[in-house]
Amino acid sequence: MSVICRSRIYLLSRGYASASSHLHFFSTSWEAPTSKSLSVSDYLIQRHQFSQQTATRIASFATRLSNPEKADSVISILIESGFSTPQLERVLRSRPLLLAASTEKIIKPKIKIFQDLGLSKGEIAKIISKDPGILDYSAKNRVLPSLAVLKSLLGSDAEVAKLLKVSGLFLIMDLEKTLVPNVKFLESCGIPKKQIVNHIYFFPRVLLHKPEVLRRCVDKVDEMGVSRKSKGFIYAVRIVRSFSNVNWDLKLKAFRDSGFSETDILKMFRTSSPVFCTSKEKTKMVKELLLASGKYDLSSIVNYPISLMYSVEKRYKPRLHVLRILETEKLIDDWPSLRMLCMMSNAQFFERYVAPYSNKLGKDVKFDW
Repeated sequence: MSVICRSRIYLLSRGYASASSHLHFFSTSWEAPTSKSLSVSDYLIQRHQFSQQTATRIASFATRLSNPEKADSVISILIESGFSTPQLERVLRSRPLLLAASTEKIIKPKIKIFQDLGLSKGEIAKIISKDPGILDYSAKNRVLPSLAVLKSLLGSDAEVAKLLKVSGLFLIMDLEKTLVPNVKFLESCGIPKKQIVNHIYFFPRVLLHKPEVLRRCVDKVDEMGVSRKSKGFIYAVRIVRSFSNVNWDLKLKAFRDSGFSETDILKMFRTSSPVFCTSKEKTKMVKELLLASGKYDLSSIVNYPISLMYSVEKRYKPRLHVLRILETEKLIDDWPSLRMLCMMSNAQFFERYVAPYSNKLGKDVKFDW
């Protein structure tokens, strides 16, 4: 028996052929159920309205499809389960040899698991099309154990379903080697479990990294002086994790180049770590604009670092323009603090600084508020 034949038997025994195997055990032209001979690409385009690009990509892997009935069955099950054509295309672009999969072993068990969680057809289709890798793993050996871990952590099927709608990665990763030890480690750092769980919904990837990676991030945040008792500690860990070591060093250098001292940088990180996700260009632009006003300096920014995250075009430029006119016309004695300048809503700023002086400001002051 040839190597290819043995490989084929092994893969089919698992219910599908892995795309990574690149074993072409399908026929270049095959009989569609209509008995009309079509290529894989033509079949997908004509029968299922796939785009030419997607159909060509799938056909480049599934070059010889000897069982069109199985392919039809796979597509039919997915359609019945709520998948739209764009979602089908996304799944099959990622997993083209899914067309050779067993619906009974590979697809239906996962669909049922999602249904049992109370998820709608549309929600199931969205989760799987976003993370098609879910279909690669055994329902018994990976998906169900992962769901058990999530339920023990979150408390109910409803909460598990809510999390899966955020990210299906939790059914792909080995949670016993990632999520579980990471949660325990953060609890040992003094972070309340409730805060950790809440973080999972908004930033799921952080807790799916290898435990040693998370520990290094915690060490770095400790070095930056963020208190573990602070509510911002876990956010600081997330920010650090989003950078490679090289990019983190470049980020710190960018702040130094902008005139911030080491003390300034540490203070800003401790109070508003998300600011470190602001681009170098945005940081420079905001800093220069505020300093050019003559009313704010670096210490103003250090004391309210979140100011670096506001829009230059939509917030700073129109507001600074108005304040400059009002000061020139001697209609105001003092400018608002940087914190107040940023925190006021558009409506509040309009009521406080625009409406009372509309006749003085002139028609050149326009606000799309």
